[in-house]
Parts: sequence; C-alpha cells; structure tokens
Amino acid sequence: MNPDKLQQAIELYDRFTHEGMDRRDFFARMTLIAGSAAAASGLIATIAASPAAATIVPADDKRLTTRTMTFDRPAGYKAYVAEPRTRSLKATVLVIHENRGLNDHIRDVARRVALEGYRAVAPDFLSPSGGTPANEDAARDAIGKLDLAKSTADAVTMLKELAKSSRGGKVGAMGFCWGGAFVDRLAVAAGDALDAGVSYYGPAPNPSEAAKVQAPLMIHLAGLDTRVAETAWPFITALRAAGKKVTYFNYEGTNHAFNNDTSAERYNKEAADLAWKRTIRFFRQNLA
Repeated sequence: MNPDKLQQAIELYDRFTHEGMDRRDFFARMTLIAGSAAAASGLIATIAASPAAATIVPADDKRLTTRTMTFDRPAGYKAYVAEPRTRSLKATVLVIHENRGLNDHIRDVARRVALEGYRAVAPDFLSPSGGTPANEDAARDAIGKLDLAKSTADAVTMLKELAKSSRGGKVGAMGFCWGGAFVDRLAVAAGDALDAGVSYYGPAPNPSEAAKVQAPLMIHLAGLDTRVAETAWPFITALRAAGKKVTYFNYEGTNHAFNNDTSAERYNKEAADLAWKRTIRFFRQNLA
C-alpha cells in the first residue's frame, strides 16, 4: 500500500480506538482508504494487535516462575506475576496494560521484565468489573468506563503493598498507551511510594500537576503520534520547570504503539529495542 495511505489508515485506527469514533464511520473511511471492504478488513488486521502473534518469552520459560495473585489491598484486583527462579527479594515493576486490558501481550512484557531480574506485577484494572474480556472492543469500552481517580488511588495502594515484599522497598512502574498515561497519573498521585516511572506514548496529565511528581520519569514518544505529543510536551516542560527528574526520547518515524510486536504495521523493532534498553537501564539506576 502507498505509505501515505497506510499512515492515514494508522491515524484513523488510533482515532477509532482512543477517541470513541463511531464504528460504522470508521469502517466506511477505512474502506475509502483501502479501496474495498475486503481490503479494509485486511488492513485493519495488520494495524490492530493480533492475539495470535507469537510471544517473545514463552509462558512456561524455565527461568521464571509465574502465577496469578489477588491483592488483599486494594481488594478485588488480580494480577499476573512473573519473576526469576531465585529466592532472593527483587525490586518490583508494575506493568500497566494498554486500553485492551490485561492480555497475553502484556503478560509477555511482564515476563521480559522478569528476565531482567525484577518481580513483574501486571494488574488487571478491569478486575473489579469481572476482569478483561476476550473481545478487545468490549475491553476498550470497559476501560473507558473506569473511574480513573479510583483506579489511580488503588494503584497507589498496590505500590505500598508491593513495597513490603520488594528488595529495598523499591517499586517502579511502566505502561503503554492507556498504561503510559496511567503511569504519569500514578507519578502525580503516589508521592514517594513510586520510585521510578516509565511511560510509553501515553497522553500526559495537565502540566499544573507536574509539581506533585516525586519519582524520576522516563517518557518514550512516537515521532508520528501528534495526538499524544500535544499533551506530552507541555507536561515534560512543566516537569523540567519544577526541577523534576525527567528524561524523554522521541523516536522519529514511529507510530503510536511502536513497542507492541503484535501489531504488524505499527511495531518498530529498532525503536522498541532501543526504548527497552533505555528503560531497563533507567530501572537499574533507580530500583537498585
């Protein structure tokens, strides 16, 4: 497909998945771009995340132990946990999912974090309403109905609970898309309960909230993702003005969700690998 048309399709898909665009309008516009309804369906499949995509770290990797945990505080939340097969305490990294909820891709990301030597805890923020549904549209609808203030407050409680069983009491957080925005909100709300936060292409809070942030932040932005950049740059500027520790990277020529290897057209391996190396280095500096 013509690169310009492909970019139009990716931007249209992001509008649909993040701004509540009507499904019929979305498909009609995608059909105009692709040339036919059949071509539009195929194009959407290459842009959307594929639940059938192969994982990078197998669920039964012998180097790791994995389980599902249920939080006592805050009550009602479940999480996927992955950690190295050692008895020593590890620092903890909270892995915050996209607007599709806790799915196999995020579990895979948690296992990647665990292979770096951390206890990775990936909460399902849809747990109070029954957990992440298999249907992605239903998951996005449910995410859109969350009380974000309550979810954020519950995540702060998670941080404090996990700190009790973390090496040095250290707990970091990383998130993608919806989860990236959530990490920024968590940094605003958590005070010293958060030791390091990494946000991947998540719309940022109001710049007026920057002064509340205590944890060092790393922000990864996609160069073609103007929707998120419009909010991220003012927040980054406000963080700097307030004397906060913030590092940001802009990955030229990449689209929103460039780290998600289950999306054929948006995944950018070079950018994803570089962002990952930077993320792990950042955690080692702040969670040691």
